[in-house]
Amino acid sequence: MPPVSPFLRTAASYAWRLLVVGAAVYAVFVVLGRFHEITVALFLGLVITALLGPPARILARWMPRSVAVAVSLVGSAVLLLGVLALVGEAVAGESGTLVREFRDGLGSIERWLARPPFRLDPHALSALQSKFGDYVSSHRATLLNTAVTGAGQLVQVFTTLALAVFSSVFFLYGGDRQWVWFCEQFPDWVRRRVAIGGRAAWRTFNGYTHGIVLVAATNAVLVGVALFFLGVPLAVPLALLEFVAAFVPLIGSPVALAVAAVVALAAKGPLIAGVVVALIVVIGQIEGHLLHPLVMSWAVRLHPLVVAVSVVAGAIAAGVVGAVVAVPLVSVVWSVRCALRTPAPGPP
Repeated sequence: MPPVSPFLRTAASYAWRLLVVGAAVYAVFVVLGRFHEITVALFLGLVITALLGPPARILARWMPRSVAVAVSLVGSAVLLLGVLALVGEAVAGESGTLVREFRDGLGSIERWLARPPFRLDPHALSALQSKFGDYVSSHRATLLNTAVTGAGQLVQVFTTLALAVFSSVFFLYGGDRQWVWFCEQFPDWVRRRVAIGGRAAWRTFNGYTHGIVLVAATNAVLVGVALFFLGVPLAVPLALLEFVAAFVPLIGSPVALAVAAVVALAAKGPLIAGVVVALIVVIGQIEGHLLHPLVMSWAVRLHPLVVAVSVVAGAIAAGVVGAVVAVPLVSVVWSVRCALRTPAPGPP
């Protein structure tokens, strides 16, 4: 039997290792997919812990730790409900005006498309609206079943949020003690490595969470102020949509601003819609060249191609939740790798 070449031997050794790693990654994703509600709840609990950790520590200087955690959670909940109430009031107050402006705006768009260079059939948009109405009427039962299914999913969402808040209470109150206990479950020769990796992971996740909230808030303020001065209706809800969408890097913000451009086109005409499109470009430049580099300097600086591939892969694997979780997950994994390659001196 002829001897095996060194190249083939090396390739085979790397191949079986890649197969083992691939099988392990696949098994992890299967488990996470099977218990995705628990995974999302724990992720949200860590996000809440990262955001409320600083105010809870400050309050704990003047009051017991448990009271500080309760005040932080209740205060943030009141703030969130106040923002949602403000958005609901804005939508209710502008709903009649918005419907009227949309009706007039659609007529303007139809007349505009009928002129050169488009020369679209003047009745095309009316026919499209009629087909949409016919579709809704003929598929009313299907839409109703979808709504009922959505109500069941809404219960799952509230259950996940409740578990996230419940987890964050324990993370905020005794997260340090829980981590020390977790590290003590490993042998001495592994414990130090686990402690180093855990510190790097939390530092990266904490920095990324604060940074992405800063990016989202900055984008929302810029969008809200610009839409307000342009006279676009529903400026506050559209700014809130921009805040939520900014948590999906590279993709979320343009999608939210495209929605704002459609509202501006229907309500204010093509000129204001063009200004909103220009706003998409400006905010994209600010986000890509100023805000995101700042965020990644707090966490781990990833190449834009890595960010894009991570977002797309996360969306394919787990939808919107995967797109949101992908970048912080990749950042944490990379930071742990870098930390374990150059471990810091000192006891765990």
